[in-house]
Amino acid sequence: MTDVDIKIENIVASAAIGKDIKLTKVSKALEGVDFNREQFPGLVFKLKEPKTAALIFSSGKLVCTGAKSIDDSILAINKTVDLMRTVDKDIPHEFEIKIQNIVASANLEATLNLEAVALELENTEYEPEQFPGLVYRSQDPKVVLLLFGSGKVVCTGAKTKDDAKLGVERAYDRLSELDLI
Repeated sequence: MTDVDIKIENIVASAAIGKDIKLTKVSKALEGVDFNREQFPGLVFKLKEPKTAALIFSSGKLVCTGAKSIDDSILAINKTVDLMRTVDKDIPHEFEIKIQNIVASANLEATLNLEAVALELENTEYEPEQFPGLVYRSQDPKVVLLLFGSGKVVCTGAKTKDDAKLGVERAYDRLSELDLI
């Protein structure tokens, strides 16, 4: 398989703005905020465009989830920080954003006998009573693939879209080598 079509389902990105944040003050200034310190130590801020959720912590750390592209993930964090800056003008303009996890899906266009795959393919876990998919831990790139009998695949743990794509392509090639696809 030379070219597999993957679809990004979710990106998790983080940022540390290097300054403590007064969550109560921020929660009053932003719309679309859930803040209940007894339930969760951070503030949950939902952005409509791009459709994402940001977790904001008093330490100045943010985690953004729900973006479908890296650009949207970065945009969401920058928009969130810009809105926070309306409450605290001393929030730095320079900070690092890191992609923590990319979740992508693909279709191998073939059915898989997961019991046979579990026996032949290295680095797998398959317990159909617990979960209907087979867990395959790829070493290069370092991603985790959930393989389903239908041929559908979910890739998690990638830091780039290329790693997600490469992980799925290498799994397909390995399954082909072992005559499992």
